[in-house]
Amino acid sequence: MTTLEIIILALLQGLTEFLPISSSAHLILPSQILGWQDQGLAFDVAVHVGTLLAVMLYFRKELGTMSVAWLSTFNIGPAKNDTDSHIKFEGRLAWWIIFATVPAGLFGLLGKDLIEEHLRSALIIALTTILFGFLLGFADVKAGNRKVHKPLEKLGIKGAMLIGVAQAIALIPGTSRSGITMTIGLMLGLSRDNAARFSFLLSIPAIAMAGSYLTLKLVLSTEAVDWQAIALGSFLAFISAYACIHYFLILLNKLGMMPFVIYRLILGFGLLWFLLA
Repeated sequence: MTTLEIIILALLQGLTEFLPISSSAHLILPSQILGWQDQGLAFDVAVHVGTLLAVMLYFRKELGTMSVAWLSTFNIGPAKNDTDSHIKFEGRLAWWIIFATVPAGLFGLLGKDLIEEHLRSALIIALTTILFGFLLGFADVKAGNRKVHKPLEKLGIKGAMLIGVAQAIALIPGTSRSGITMTIGLMLGLSRDNAARFSFLLSIPAIAMAGSYLTLKLVLSTEAVDWQAIALGSFLAFISAYACIHYFLILLNKLGMMPFVIYRLILGFGLLWFLLA
């Protein structure tokens, strides 16, 4: 990979990992359309590490609170005051995220060969980009018309698991992990902000699992490691992902999801035109 390719692909990973437009699609398409060489396992590990560090740093306070609250769930007892009630909710939220991560882990383990061999084509990416773009638009319109939104405390384990199943479907390139989890969150009655925050928190174990799997493959492979490319890719993915999360949450309630829906439809139909022309 050239330095320019490293810069572009790392920035793409960081910017698209948390936007509802599919990071996997944007990393696959340059090789299929522009003829760029595959970035390789080492680079995949680098950008996953960068995006994971970004989301963990951004939500460090929430993660700290949830970790302490999760440990406190093993001391079962009634809440004595509002503070105890809040701690109990944070503990439940941690459990919801743990359980909601299971479907993606199972689907990734059992279906990785099918996905890698048959579902990474430009045609699949075009179709999933369009389909889940329409669904995101539908959910966003419903959320915009809703006068009262369900608080995150009312999501429940069933709602969390539905979002977790959606995250598993997002292993198909073009779907977008953040896009489909936010879509289901909005359909379940969450506000845009809460749907996005739950999606981002749910991404932490998902990215960690994917990064661990890729790291194991790298350790077991004979692929040469370009440490300079790894360092540059990880750094750029970290910076762009952190900035993306920050500004996305600021602009979300002002702009909604429609700019991303429009982008997905343009990208999807543009790919179909390119493939069928």
